Amino acid sequence: MNKPVTHLVISVFVLGISFAFAQKLEETPRLAVMSAYEPEWQVLLATIEVKETFDINGYDYTTGKLAGNDVVLFLTGVSMVNATMTSQIALERFNITGIIFSGIAGGVNPDLNIGDVTVAEQWGQYQEMLYGRENPDDTFLIPEWAETPFPSYGYMFPQNVEVRTAEKPEIEYRFWFAVDGEMLDVARSIAGTVELATCGADNVCLSHDPKLVIGGNGVSGQTFVDNAAFREWTFETFQAQVLDMETAAVAMVAYQNSVPFIAFRSLSDLAGGGPGENEIGTFFQIASDNSAKVLLAFLEAWSVRE
Repeated sequence: MNKPVTHLVISVFVLGISFAFAQKLEETPRLAVMSAYEPEWQVLLATIEVKETFDINGYDYTTGKLAGNDVVLFLTGVSMVNATMTSQIALERFNITGIIFSGIAGGVNPDLNIGDVTVAEQWGQYQEMLYGRENPDDTFLIPEWAETPFPSYGYMFPQNVEVRTAEKPEIEYRFWFAVDGEMLDVARSIAGTVELATCGADNVCLSHDPKLVIGGNGVSGQTFVDNAAFREWTFETFQAQVLDMETAAVAMVAYQNSVPFIAFRSLSDLAGGGPGENEIGTFFQIASDNSAKVLLAFLEAWSVRE
């Protein structure tokens, strides 16, 4: 007779913990500014003013002023899951008015170079895939119910993702998640005004002048890509500028929560498209610095927009 009561008490206790966890730490309207790698995050952390840091689930969320804006700055960590978790926590614990992701990426568009900074108009999860069954004739069979919105890479067939929102509680299937139009306009307004770095603190220099490129597509998945053939397929299939391991997940979180979103990604490598070994170890710092430069210029323009 006592067991159901015990279970009820435990359930109420757990619900109470969950409810307390979801309480906001403060009500100041803030932009969420995030990076995936610590060196990128440290560049921004050194710039923030009037800092206060909150430890949530082992992650530091630092509030303060950055380029005239009230922000909460945090490190997502690498991977789609980490990016999803940390961005959703920020939305639940702070009063977030917009999300800005800054960091590095692999270049997919052959017209782009290492050190360039991209601002894609939309992001997709290109490694949300169905693996087909191999036929005797070396083709691949997928179930009749499966949709194939894009050409496959061998047995790997890209799929749309399932999403719900408060405004659209019924299941929706989509691939692309657009960045915010007003944020994109502000990004366009700073084009040509940001002096991007050609050399890093370690005296490693580029052989070209990097540029800010606004528009096009970005894709994200669970894999670090260093393969020329896969890179070529990604560009041809999705017309992608860059690929990374986090941004599309955050774009989906922003869409589900109806929060404006934009991302700045600087090329640290060519995702297998360059000669020799992958370039990320050599040009990581230049790419991080350039992404941070564009982010700070954007924040300054955002703070004085009409």
